[in-house]
Amino acid sequence: MRSENSLGWKQGARDGLPIAFGYLSVSFTFGMAAAAAGLSVSEAVMISATNLTSAGQFAGLTLIQAQASFMEMALTTLIINLRYALMSLSLAQKLDPALSRWQKAILAFGNTDEIFAVAVSHPVVYFRYMLGLILTPMAGWVGGTFLGCAFSALLPTAIRSAFAVAIYGMFIAIIAPVARQLKSVAVVIGIAVILSVTLRICPWFSGISEGFSIILCTIIAAALGAWLFPVQEAESTVMHDSSSNGQVEN
Repeated sequence: MRSENSLGWKQGARDGLPIAFGYLSVSFTFGMAAAAAGLSVSEAVMISATNLTSAGQFAGLTLIQAQASFMEMALTTLIINLRYALMSLSLAQKLDPALSRWQKAILAFGNTDEIFAVAVSHPVVYFRYMLGLILTPMAGWVGGTFLGCAFSALLPTAIRSAFAVAIYGMFIAIIAPVARQLKSVAVVIGIAVILSVTLRICPWFSGISEGFSIILCTIIAAALGAWLFPVQEAESTVMHDSSSNGQVEN
């Protein structure tokens, strides 16, 4: 069992470095997409610095382009990022008991899928270690956004607009391999696609805005997926043990 000194911010920064490099490519794409949507470099960087969530940011960018209301943005990002609340509750069981409330609030802000997977591999998590583990990936995320947006600003408008297609290619590259391996993922994706197309082309749903369409598709697809493919207790234990062994899930 490591001591508090061995789990300081330097060790956290070292453990977070691979995550930071992984975040660079995704945030670079977000920066290009933000530039294509008409956002300035400072606006794109501010979004990444205050959110630190890839799926939530891409969904939010779509809503910004659709001129959705603040309520739609709030509900959409809440639903998409709700899993972080569950991960924070789980991680809280391993935090140093001496942490204050404001320290816990800081760690909750920087808790992402990859950071959580690395942190839970330790029996006790200290504030300084988590600070290094969070700040390094955050630097990669914000830095990649800056580079992507700044790079796109140097390109002609037509080419910048074409980069928006990179979002769909990136998400297809992420979900396609998982969908081939897991029937449950493929079915949930199929349900979401059918719902999205139905809400888009069916005249009965013409009054539903794009923001609420995303919310409905997310909730219904997730609910049907949970009903059709319930996770058994034994499977949950195996998944937890895999995370505890340091396997990072992107």
